Amino acid sequence: MSAAAAAAPSEVHPLVRLWRRAPAYRGRIIRGSILTVLNKLCDIAPELLIGVAIDVVVRDSESMVAQLFGVESRESQLWILGAATAIVWIAESITDFLADWTWRRLSQDLQHDLRMDAYRHVQDLELAWFEHRASGRLLTILNDDVNQLERFLDVGAMQIILTVVNVIAVGAVFVAISPLLALLAFLPIPIIVVGSLVFQRRLGPRYEAVRDRAGRLGGLIGGNLGGIATIKAFGAEDREATRVNEASRDYAEANTKVITLSAAFVPLIRMAILCGFLVTLVLGGHMALNGTLEIGLYSVLVFMTQRLLWPLTELGETLDLYQRGVASIRRILDLLDTPIAIRPGARELPPLPAELTTPSRAVAFEDVTFGYSESPRPVLDGLTIQVPAGETHAIVGATGAGKSTVVKLLLRLYEAGSGSVSVDGVGVEELSFRSLRGAIGYVGQDTFLFDGTVAENLRYGAPDASDEALVRAAELAEADAFVRALPQGYDTQVGERGVRLSGGQRQRLTIARALVRDPSILVLDEATSAVDNETEAAIQRSLMRVSHQRTTIVIAHRLSTIRHADAIHVLQAGQVVESGTHDELVERRGLYAALWAVQTGEVSAAGFGEAVVPEEQTAVGGGQGGDAGDAASDR
Repeated sequence: MSAAAAAAPSEVHPLVRLWRRAPAYRGRIIRGSILTVLNKLCDIAPELLIGVAIDVVVRDSESMVAQLFGVESRESQLWILGAATAIVWIAESITDFLADWTWRRLSQDLQHDLRMDAYRHVQDLELAWFEHRASGRLLTILNDDVNQLERFLDVGAMQIILTVVNVIAVGAVFVAISPLLALLAFLPIPIIVVGSLVFQRRLGPRYEAVRDRAGRLGGLIGGNLGGIATIKAFGAEDREATRVNEASRDYAEANTKVITLSAAFVPLIRMAILCGFLVTLVLGGHMALNGTLEIGLYSVLVFMTQRLLWPLTELGETLDLYQRGVASIRRILDLLDTPIAIRPGARELPPLPAELTTPSRAVAFEDVTFGYSESPRPVLDGLTIQVPAGETHAIVGATGAGKSTVVKLLLRLYEAGSGSVSVDGVGVEELSFRSLRGAIGYVGQDTFLFDGTVAENLRYGAPDASDEALVRAAELAEADAFVRALPQGYDTQVGERGVRLSGGQRQRLTIARALVRDPSILVLDEATSAVDNETEAAIQRSLMRVSHQRTTIVIAHRLSTIRHADAIHVLQAGQVVESGTHDELVERRGLYAALWAVQTGEVSAAGFGEAVVPEEQTAVGGGQGGDAGDAASDR
């Protein structure tokens, strides 16, 4: 492996990393570069033809055209030059179109593929990664940075090639005509190059700061728009406007520093160009007057000096595009290089027996330990729960006990630190995500609905589900009546995150969405927390029918909703401290009985620990200090 290949991604130039990552585009990049070179050669040819035309007028039959084509008549020579000029201009137009079309198509296709690669990669990252990232910054990378790459490929890449070819081609003409004038005319170029490199090094960190400020601003605005109801409820509009104003001002100031530096670049370049042009104009003119330089060649050099040096005034803008593009490419590729911690297995769940009328599978947690990086103590510590196929098991405990974490380990949104989680005896790490998650119908605390119709949301987990299946699931979730009362029924738009529906309506639709899949494992994580008592009772009746002979795992705070479960597991400090049916646990007068007494009003919340359970069990949220587990899992 070469040193470059062995280097860490951050040590390799972003353009090199992009070249390595996009092998399918290398041919198009090379083709676009060749077309750009040909276009520049055609572009500088007219200046040579002007010099040849002057040579024809001044030298008549001794001109270069006369010697090459054996034509003495000036008119014939000019016709030849006219034809050559037409050919050059047509070739320039064709190559300009082809080069521009190639680079623009390349930029569109590459930015699309990079955006999709980055988006798919982000979807494959584990849930814990998102909990430490602002969604606004991710949006900035997936949108703004990808668009900045597109602008660089549209204009900047082509401009860099044109500038390099221009210097080489015009330099060759100068050297061929007069090495002395070439030397003198090219003296400003090292100054320009060194100045460009200095500016580039000073601009680079500034552009990184600009992209960072853009990410912060995007994250703040995105978060505020998502929490607009909370902002209004607390009357915090002015405070949030001040925060956005400060972030926007930081972004503007970072951009101002870049603009100030880049704006100073062009005037300095102009002064260097002036020196080179004066040398060619005065010294070349002196040589022409002395007869040591042909008039036609002198005119070529004068025009070529303009052609050589004037495009360098755009070097500042080109560097601006380059630095912005490089900063964006680095952020995109750094995101793509983020390692995926949880990868799917290759196995599929064994087929269910044909005689089963209701799909169900066994779930087992064996001595599972799990902790979050920000928490010094484990969220789950030696957790063991056996859920036989077809049974309903509930997991209860105080906030922070790790209840929702158990579910996320089953879905493999997190990876257990030790122990095993299995479905039908197959470890979840061995199963493909399609097989594992396809067997689970999940209803979480966050009642998230996508911007679309009711029917589209219900079909989210089963795109091929029939209308009858949607209605049946909605009836089971006590949602059919209110859905039919909506303006367009099942074709009603619910709005972003289901904003046009009430909290209870959204929760019933998420339950129906899980039921549409007809899963073999039904997971309900506080699935009725946002509905009124009457609706909750109706849903509970429906869920009892749905969960009959179907493996069901229920996370609940309202103990009345899980009284009829086959088994209830009480979590404290990441461990199962009690298991049994409702009646058995109440009779034991342990932690579950204490929680039940509080919820039924038999004992006050302030004194239930002292009245019912030992002191070490009174801090039902203790042992985890509030548990980063549920703090994270409730997110």
